[in-house]
Amino acid sequence: MDRIDHTILTNLQENARISNVELATAVGLSPSACLRRVSQLEKIGIIDGYHAALNAAKLGHDVLVLVQITLEGQSAEMLAEFEAAAANIPQVLAVFLIAGESDYILRVAARDVGDFGRLHADHLSALPHVLRMESSFVMREVFNRSFTPPAS
Repeated sequence: MDRIDHTILTNLQENARISNVELATAVGLSPSACLRRVSQLEKIGIIDGYHAALNAAKLGHDVLVLVQITLEGQSAEMLAEFEAAAANIPQVLAVFLIAGESDYILRVAARDVGDFGRLHADHLSALPHVLRMESSFVMREVFNRSFTPPAS
């Protein structure tokens, strides 16, 4: 990856809907050369996809909670069962297997504190093999970005 690829990635992360002509102008390439670069970045998997970033609060889910979960054990079967069950809860936005005191961190969206309480009681505590949960309510999102490699 060179400086141009890095600039392409930065521009696409800021606005994935940018036209190829606008992107080419921003990075100093012809439209055809820019399109070839983007296609190559997609082909080798550096660009993993394009998506719309939804505003959970504007969709009625004002509360974001980070939930640390410790399982009863760490067998491959236990991990797989937990992960499959967590994937079936729509309010669970992300699941991270981590090293340390806990086994997982979940990012969970809820309408309000009461909604999270119901979600905790009805769904999270029913996940297979859960030994302990600790919830942290997000006060304010400072920033949330995707990875962009540093310029070479």
